[in-house]
Amino acid sequence: MAVSLPEIVKAAIQPSHSAPKIRIQENDVILFQGDSITDAGRDKNNDAPNNNGALGNGYALLAAAELLRAHAPKQLKIYNKGISGNKVHQLDARWEEDCVAIKPNILSILIGVNDYWHTLSGNYDGTIQVYRDDYRKLLDRTLKALPDVKLVIGEPFAVNNVKAVTDAWWPAFDEYRHAAQEIAHAYNAAFVPYQRVFDEASKTVAPSYWTGDGVHTTLAGAQLMAEAWLAVVK
Repeated sequence: MAVSLPEIVKAAIQPSHSAPKIRIQENDVILFQGDSITDAGRDKNNDAPNNNGALGNGYALLAAAELLRAHAPKQLKIYNKGISGNKVHQLDARWEEDCVAIKPNILSILIGVNDYWHTLSGNYDGTIQVYRDDYRKLLDRTLKALPDVKLVIGEPFAVNNVKAVTDAWWPAFDEYRHAAQEIAHAYNAAFVPYQRVFDEASKTVAPSYWTGDGVHTTLAGAQLMAEAWLAVVK
C-alpha cells in the first residue's frame, strides 16, 4: 500500500480541527523548543537562524526548510534550542537565554516524554501534577515577557512495542498527553496531536519504520512530525 503522509496527518489532525492555527507573517521569528526529539543533534555552538547545523536533523529542520521555501519573501528567522534529556523544569532553568532573549513571535514547545520516561528508571521523581504545574509556570513566565507570542504545543508521544516503549507505559503516559492538550486549550495555543499522528501511521507501516526506539524518530518519522506541525502553522 502506498503511504501518503498528508493523508496520515489529515486523519490525525481532523479530530482536533477546532484548535487554533497560526498564519506566518513577514519577519516572524520562530523558535522550536523541547528535548532530544527537537534537539536532533543540532550544533549547540551555532546560534545562527535558518542554519542546517543549528536546526539539527529532525522535524524542526524539515519544518523550517518548508517554511523558508514557502515564505521566501517574508524574511523568517527560525531557531532550534531543544536539548536532549530535558524536562519542563530544565526548560525553565534556561528560558531567559534560550527563549526570552530570542524574542520569538511563534514559540513551539514539545516536552513531556522525559517527564514520564525518567520516572521509570528511578532517576526522577516528578509526577503528572509537577508536569502540569511546571508547564503552566513556564507559559505564564513566557507570556509575561512576550505577551504577543503565538504558542504551538506539541503532544508528547510514544510508539508502543518499539524497544524502550512497552505496554507498561500505559495508562500513566496518557495523563501527560492529556495534560499537554488541556494546557494548549487553556492558553489558546495551536496543538499538534503527535500521538494520533504516529498511531495512524503505524496502521499503515510497522511502528519501527517511524521510530528507532519508540521515542526518537527515524527520518521518515521526522518528516511525519514536520507534516503534522505544518498542518497547524502555515
